[in-house]
Formats: sequence, C-alpha cells, structure tokens
Amino acid sequence: MNGETPTFDSRRDVYFAAALRPNRSLNAPGFWILMGIASVFALGIGTAFMLVGAWPVLGFCGLEILLLYWAFRANYRSGRGGEDLQLTEKVMEVVRTSPYGQTRYWHFEPTWLQVLIDDPPEHHSKLKLASHGRSLEIGSFLTPQERLQVAHALRDALNRWRRR
Repeated sequence: MNGETPTFDSRRDVYFAAALRPNRSLNAPGFWILMGIASVFALGIGTAFMLVGAWPVLGFCGLEILLLYWAFRANYRSGRGGEDLQLTEKVMEVVRTSPYGQTRYWHFEPTWLQVLIDDPPEHHSKLKLASHGRSLEIGSFLTPQERLQVAHALRDALNRWRRR
C-alpha cells in the first residue's frame, strides 16, 4: 500500500472495477423545488407574524432559509467524493477522491490481500482491505448491505485472480 499515482490501464486484464460514490436522495431539481416551497412557507409565516407586530420573526424565517440552503449545499459537496477500485493482473488499486478534489492512491499486492467485513454487517461494520499488517477502510459512506455486496464481489474477483 502506498501513495503513488494511479496506474489504471485499460490494456491489462481487469478482474474487478468499481466506482463507489455516496448516495444523495434529492437531485438538483428536487432541491430547488424544496427551497421554493420552504421559502414560500417561511415568507408566509414571517409576514403573518410581522402583521401582528412581531416583526423580528420575519428575519429569523429568512435566516432559517439561508441555513437550510447552506446545509444542503454542504451535503451535496460531501457527495462529490468517492473511491475507485480496480483489481488487475498485477495490483489492486484504490483511488480516493475527497469532496474538495484531493486524490490519494493505494496499491496492494493481490496475492496477500484480504477483504474483511462483519457478516452479517451492522451499521458500524467496516469494509477493509488488509495486507502485510496494514489495512485501508473503503466504502465508509455505503450502507451495511452495500459494503457487504462490494466485499462479496471483491472476494469473488480475488478468487478468480488467484485461479488464473
């Protein structure tokens, strides 16, 4: 395992390839619809309170909409990261991209590679690649069932690699 640059190569035999990305349940049009509806409700509530003399409530309703917008934008930003996994004839490569575009690379020798996860997985179960006393957690943003599916697929690919 190391921090060298990736050597993804389409000319080599690929036994396993996966792009792991965080799930976001609300797409961009849905986000804008939600913001519009929330803004209309906040404006209505703020206006009603302003008409009865509680004018500061209108400002707090506006602040509430700004905080809602900020929270969703932070959520979408965290969803830009991910991990790319590739098992080739020579190496298991992991490329992790942070939400801010920073990239880290790990290489494992497949001969000694182990895929570790609790079965059945629980919420806190971790999916790890381990070799020579070092390990790397992958797919932390996936659901427990998704982590288990990745583990099974990667184990199957490693078995195919070892039988080659």
